[in-house]
Amino acid sequence: MKYLYAIIALLISTSLAAQPKVNPTDPQPTCYMCPGTFIPVDELNAYTKKAIQEGHIDQQVRDIDIGKAHVGIGMVYRGKLEAPNPDSVAEHDQISEVYHIISGSGTLVLGPDITNRQRRPATQKTVVEFNGPGNNGSEILNGISRKLQPGDVVVIPAGTGHWFTEIPDHINYLMIRFDPDKVTPLKSEAQSLNYLSKPASR
Repeated sequence: MKYLYAIIALLISTSLAAQPKVNPTDPQPTCYMCPGTFIPVDELNAYTKKAIQEGHIDQQVRDIDIGKAHVGIGMVYRGKLEAPNPDSVAEHDQISEVYHIISGSGTLVLGPDITNRQRRPATQKTVVEFNGPGNNGSEILNGISRKLQPGDVVVIPAGTGHWFTEIPDHINYLMIRFDPDKVTPLKSEAQSLNYLSKPASR
């Protein structure tokens, strides 16, 4: 029996020795043991199709907890725009956005100096589910204008106005939202697929 105890003790000591030593002063993961998230292109395309069918420009695909923040993934489809719509400047107080243009083209104006700011209703779907509290405005003064085309990337910090002034035919882009204050609700793969399974509504 003493040999058995000796073997067990040896196995335990070997196992402990094999484990990496954790230094409490070393940086630790901010999202401990969190899984990664994969979103297939078919699912993203299904959101673009739904946006066109329903006329809802912005579609939230996922909202993911990454520890210190939420990350939202959306698909946006905007149709032809000859001139900007009234009070169509958008600004978000807490959420920053990244656009990756997939197809189409358009002119986007960026800048913080927004005229005629109007608070977005707190109950508005995009405020509650997508990009948190913010404002609309009439115009961006001294803004930077860029013509966007497939492959381009735009980074829009929280508090920066953004405004499409022209879209020759359409523009379709992947939206990534960074939400450090976690003001938007999480959206899982199961919730996403359930949403996509429902018939399109107008």
